[in-house]
Amino acid sequence: MKKKSRLQKVMRITLQVSVLILGSIILTVFLKVFCFASFKIPSGSMEPTLKTGDYIIVNKMILGPRIFKDWKFWTDGNWEMKRLKGLRAIRRNEILVFNFPITDNRWNKIEMDFNAHYVKRCVGIPGDTFYIEDGIYKVKGSADTLGAYCNQAALSNTKDSIPKVTFNCCPFDSNYHWTMKNFGPIYIPKANDRVRIDYKNIELYRKMIAYETGKSLEMNHNVIMLGGKPLKEYVFRMNYYFMAGDYVMDSKDSRYWGLLPEDHIIGKVSFIWKSEDENTGKFRWERFFKGV
Repeated sequence: MKKKSRLQKVMRITLQVSVLILGSIILTVFLKVFCFASFKIPSGSMEPTLKTGDYIIVNKMILGPRIFKDWKFWTDGNWEMKRLKGLRAIRRNEILVFNFPITDNRWNKIEMDFNAHYVKRCVGIPGDTFYIEDGIYKVKGSADTLGAYCNQAALSNTKDSIPKVTFNCCPFDSNYHWTMKNFGPIYIPKANDRVRIDYKNIELYRKMIAYETGKSLEMNHNVIMLGGKPLKEYVFRMNYYFMAGDYVMDSKDSRYWGLLPEDHIIGKVSFIWKSEDENTGKFRWERFFKGV
C-alpha cells in the first residue's frame, strides 16, 4: 500500500513537472512569436546609440506580429503573410529590426532575406517627403531632429573625398545625382496612395511596384509598361519607410537599397538587456537594461 502511494506521489510530481516544463515552452514560443524577440548587434552602423555586442529586445506588438500562413518560403521562397493588429503606427526616429530586402546580392529588386536581420532608425514614415541637405536628414514640413545629428553634422563638414562607391546613393540613375550629402527629395508612399508614374520618377518606385505586383516594368518610347500594359499611375498596396543607420559614414541603409516595405518589419527596439565588449569579452554593465 505504501509502495503504491509512493508511486502515485512520484507520478503526480512527474506530471506536475512535465506540465510546468511544457507550459514554459509554450509560453516562451508564444512570447517570441507574438510579443518579443532578442537580437545581437553585429556591427557599428548604429553607433553611438547601439554598439557592437549589445543585445536588444524587440517589441513586435507595436506594429503587430507577423504570421506566415504556410511554410512554402522554406522550400520555394513563396509565402503568404498576415500581420496581426498592432498597438499603433511606427513613428519617426524609432529604431526597428527588419528582414534585409536584398537577397543573393540582387540589388535591382526587393526580396525578403529571412536569414538577415538589420537594425536601423526610421527617419521617414509613409506620407513623408524625405531629403538630405548638406548631410542633414530632413522631412518636408517637419522640425524633427532625425537620427544621430552629431554624425550627420560631421558628414556635412567632410570634404567630398569619400570613395565614389560609398558617396553616391540610390537610385544610381543618370537622372538623379544623389549622394550621402544631398539626397532627394523622395516621396515615401503609404498604403492606397495613388502616385503618378512617368519616365522621370519610375526609377524611384520601380522596385516597389515590381515587388507588389510581381510584374516587370519596361520603358517604351517614354511610356512605362507594367506587365505589357501602359502605366500612368499606381496605387500602392502597403506602407514604406526610409531607414538609416546612426553612423552615417558606414551604414548599408535606404540611401543605397531604397525604401523598406512594411511587411519586412519585425518590430521596434525597446531596450538593451545585455552588452558585452567584443574585444575584451567583459560585460558593459552601464548598458544593461538601457532604454533606446
